[in-house]
Amino acid sequence: MLWNWNTIDSGFLSSSWHITSKGMFAGSCIGVMLLVIVLEALRRAGKEYDRFIISQHSRSHGPALNSSSSSTEAAKGPSASTSPACTPAANTRFRPSVLQQAIRALLHMLQFAVAYFIMLLAMYYNGYIIICIFIGAYLGYFIFGWQSFNVNQGGGDRLQEEVTVCCG
Repeated sequence: MLWNWNTIDSGFLSSSWHITSKGMFAGSCIGVMLLVIVLEALRRAGKEYDRFIISQHSRSHGPALNSSSSSTEAAKGPSASTSPACTPAANTRFRPSVLQQAIRALLHMLQFAVAYFIMLLAMYYNGYIIICIFIGAYLGYFIFGWQSFNVNQGGGDRLQEEVTVCCG
């Protein structure tokens, strides 16, 4: 495979995706950009679903966690009492249910499959298609990567994001 700038008579992924006109090639470029935007949407959906199930868990178990820490405070006596702002958060762990994990796995599989198809498209070494992949990544992240940062963690939540889904 060699780097190329071919438009007419190009073919991608299957024999049925054979470009016979400039309009078909333009449609293919738009489709590739939309595919990359879908990948970014799936990445965001996975993060939002994780936030949702953690928030759901916190709402259902929150009062029990707070009551156990307040009973410990009461046992220490009034002199050992500290304000809630100074109390370190308990290191609690959460394991999703089977259904929640199945949904998480489905979102991961969809991300993986879409990323794999994008990688296959890039392996045709068509300059226009690769540029469309980059434009789609820009637009997709602009739309779906726009989220707030946790100021208390110094943006550390942003640093924990995966750069790419295709390799892991």
